Amino acid sequence: MRILLQRVKRAEVRVVSENDQSARITGRIDTGFLLLVGFTHGDSKAEIDWMAEKVLGLRLFPDADGKLNRDIGEANGALLVVSQFTLYADARKGRRPSFVDAARPDSAVPLYNDFVEALRARNVSVATGEFGATMEVDLVNDGPVTIWLEREPAQGTTSTA
Repeated sequence: MRILLQRVKRAEVRVVSENDQSARITGRIDTGFLLLVGFTHGDSKAEIDWMAEKVLGLRLFPDADGKLNRDIGEANGALLVVSQFTLYADARKGRRPSFVDAARPDSAVPLYNDFVEALRARNVSVATGEFGATMEVDLVNDGPVTIWLEREPAQGTTSTA
Protein backbone atom coordinates (compact mmCIF):
# COMPACT_ATOMS: atom_id res chain seq x y z
CA MET A 1 0.00 0.00 0.00
CA ARG A 2 1.29 3.43 -0.93
CA ILE A 3 0.12 6.88 0.01
CA LEU A 4 1.27 10.26 -1.14
CA LEU A 5 0.18 12.54 1.72
CA GLN A 6 -0.01 16.29 1.27
CA ARG A 7 -0.85 18.67 4.09
CA VAL A 8 -3.37 21.11 2.66
CA LYS A 9 -5.11 24.34 3.53
CA ARG A 10 -7.96 23.14 1.32
CA ALA A 11 -8.57 20.48 -1.33
CA GLU A 12 -11.41 19.17 -3.43
CA VAL A 13 -11.99 16.42 -5.95
CA ARG A 14 -14.42 16.50 -8.83
CA VAL A 15 -15.58 13.59 -10.96
CA VAL A 16 -15.68 14.44 -14.64
CA SER A 17 -18.66 13.21 -16.66
CA GLU A 18 -17.56 11.39 -19.80
CA ASN A 19 -20.63 12.53 -21.74
CA ASP A 20 -20.62 16.29 -21.33
CA GLN A 21 -17.30 17.08 -19.59
CA SER A 22 -19.15 18.58 -16.63
CA ALA A 23 -17.79 17.89 -13.18
CA ARG A 24 -19.40 17.29 -9.80
CA ILE A 25 -17.64 17.72 -6.48
CA THR A 26 -17.46 14.45 -4.55
CA GLY A 27 -15.20 15.59 -1.73
CA ARG A 28 -13.97 18.83 -0.21
CA ILE A 29 -11.93 19.63 2.91
CA ASP A 30 -10.29 22.61 4.51
CA THR A 31 -7.26 22.04 6.76
CA GLY A 32 -6.03 18.46 6.62
CA PHE A 33 -4.41 15.84 4.45
CA LEU A 34 -4.99 14.94 0.84
CA LEU A 35 -4.21 11.22 0.55
CA LEU A 36 -3.51 9.74 -2.88
CA VAL A 37 -3.84 6.01 -2.19
CA GLY A 38 -2.70 2.99 -4.21
CA PHE A 39 -2.87 -0.74 -3.52
CA THR A 40 -0.77 -3.65 -4.69
CA HIS A 41 -1.18 -7.43 -4.81
CA GLY A 42 -1.34 -8.98 -1.37
CA ASP A 43 -2.46 -5.86 0.48
CA SER A 44 -4.84 -6.75 3.31
CA LYS A 45 -6.47 -5.48 6.49
CA ALA A 46 -3.04 -5.47 8.16
CA GLU A 47 -1.72 -2.85 5.75
CA ILE A 48 -4.94 -0.83 5.97
CA ASP A 49 -4.92 -0.73 9.77
CA TRP A 50 -1.21 0.08 9.93
CA MET A 51 -1.57 2.88 7.40
CA ALA A 52 -4.67 4.36 9.07
CA GLU A 53 -2.81 4.54 12.39
CA LYS A 54 0.28 5.98 10.70
CA VAL A 55 -1.64 8.73 8.87
CA LEU A 56 -3.61 9.76 11.93
CA GLY A 57 -0.57 9.70 14.21
CA LEU A 58 1.77 11.78 12.07
CA ARG A 59 2.60 15.06 13.77
CA LEU A 60 2.65 17.37 10.77
CA PHE A 61 0.80 20.43 12.07
CA PRO A 62 2.56 23.25 13.90
CA ASP A 63 2.11 23.94 17.58
CA ALA A 64 2.21 27.42 19.20
CA ASP A 65 5.99 27.48 18.71
CA GLY A 66 5.78 26.57 15.02
CA LYS A 67 7.16 23.05 15.54
CA LEU A 68 5.44 20.10 13.84
CA ASN A 69 4.01 18.60 17.03
CA ARG A 70 0.28 18.22 16.37
CA ASP A 71 -1.51 15.36 14.61
CA ILE A 72 -4.61 15.63 12.41
CA GLY A 73 -6.99 15.33 15.35
CA GLU A 74 -5.24 18.02 17.39
CA ALA A 75 -5.39 20.30 14.33
CA ASN A 76 -9.12 19.60 13.85
CA GLY A 77 -8.23 18.52 10.32
CA ALA A 78 -9.98 16.34 7.79
CA LEU A 79 -8.90 13.83 5.16
CA LEU A 80 -9.58 13.73 1.43
CA VAL A 81 -8.89 10.19 0.16
CA VAL A 82 -8.43 9.69 -3.58
CA SER A 83 -7.69 6.35 -5.27
CA GLN A 84 -4.51 6.51 -7.36
CA PHE A 85 -3.40 3.24 -9.00
CA THR A 86 -0.62 5.13 -10.82
CA LEU A 87 1.35 5.22 -7.56
CA TYR A 88 2.40 1.71 -8.58
CA ALA A 89 3.68 2.78 -12.00
CA ASP A 90 7.06 1.36 -13.01
CA ALA A 91 8.75 3.72 -15.47
CA ARG A 92 12.28 2.29 -15.25
CA LYS A 93 12.14 0.90 -18.77
CA GLY A 94 10.84 2.50 -21.93
CA ARG A 95 8.53 5.47 -22.13
CA ARG A 96 5.22 3.85 -21.22
CA PRO A 97 4.92 2.97 -17.52
CA SER A 98 3.87 -0.51 -16.48
CA PHE A 99 1.08 -0.84 -13.93
CA VAL A 100 1.37 -4.58 -13.26
CA ASP A 101 2.15 -3.95 -9.59
CA ALA A 102 -1.14 -2.10 -9.05
CA ALA A 103 -3.96 -4.18 -7.62
CA ARG A 104 -6.78 -4.92 -10.06
CA PRO A 105 -10.10 -3.17 -9.34
CA ASP A 106 -11.76 -6.36 -8.07
CA SER A 107 -9.37 -6.37 -5.10
CA ALA A 108 -8.49 -2.65 -4.95
CA VAL A 109 -12.08 -1.37 -4.59
CA PRO A 110 -12.78 -3.32 -1.37
CA LEU A 111 -9.36 -2.30 -0.02
CA TYR A 112 -10.06 1.36 -0.78
CA ASN A 113 -13.50 1.17 0.87
CA ASP A 114 -12.04 -0.63 3.89
CA PHE A 115 -9.33 2.04 4.24
CA VAL A 116 -11.89 4.86 4.14
CA GLU A 117 -14.00 3.05 6.75
CA ALA A 118 -10.93 2.39 8.94
CA LEU A 119 -10.22 6.13 8.97
CA ARG A 120 -13.84 7.04 9.70
CA ALA A 121 -13.94 4.50 12.54
CA ARG A 122 -11.13 6.47 14.17
CA ASN A 123 -13.34 9.56 14.41
CA VAL A 124 -11.85 11.75 11.69
CA SER A 125 -13.80 13.53 8.97
CA VAL A 126 -13.18 11.79 5.64
CA ALA A 127 -14.17 12.96 2.16
CA THR A 128 -13.47 10.88 -0.94
CA GLY A 129 -13.14 10.80 -4.66
CA GLU A 130 -14.79 8.05 -6.70
CA PHE A 131 -12.81 4.90 -7.37
CA GLY A 132 -12.02 4.40 -11.07
CA ALA A 133 -13.53 7.70 -12.19
CA THR A 134 -11.83 10.44 -14.16
CA MET A 135 -11.17 13.05 -11.48
CA GLU A 136 -9.81 16.55 -11.13
CA VAL A 137 -8.07 17.35 -7.85
CA ASP A 138 -7.46 20.90 -6.67
CA LEU A 139 -5.39 21.65 -3.59
CA VAL A 140 -3.48 24.32 -1.79
CA ASN A 141 -0.46 22.52 -0.36
CA ASP A 142 0.41 23.87 3.08
CA GLY A 143 4.12 24.25 3.72
CA PRO A 144 4.50 22.52 1.36
CA VAL A 145 4.46 19.29 3.33
CA THR A 146 4.44 16.13 1.19
CA ILE A 147 5.20 12.68 2.64
CA TRP A 148 5.54 9.30 0.89
CA LEU A 149 4.19 6.39 2.97
CA GLU A 150 4.55 2.75 2.04
CA ARG A 151 3.76 -0.55 3.67
CA GLU A 152 4.70 -3.74 1.86
CA PRO A 153 2.22 -6.61 2.17
CA ALA A 154 3.20 -9.16 4.81
CA GLN A 155 4.57 -12.38 3.37
CA GLY A 156 1.93 -15.05 2.90
CA THR A 157 -1.04 -12.70 3.09
CA THR A 158 -3.78 -12.36 0.56
CA SER A 159 -6.13 -9.58 -0.40
CA THR A 160 -9.39 -9.05 1.49
CA ALA A 161 -11.29 -9.42 -1.78
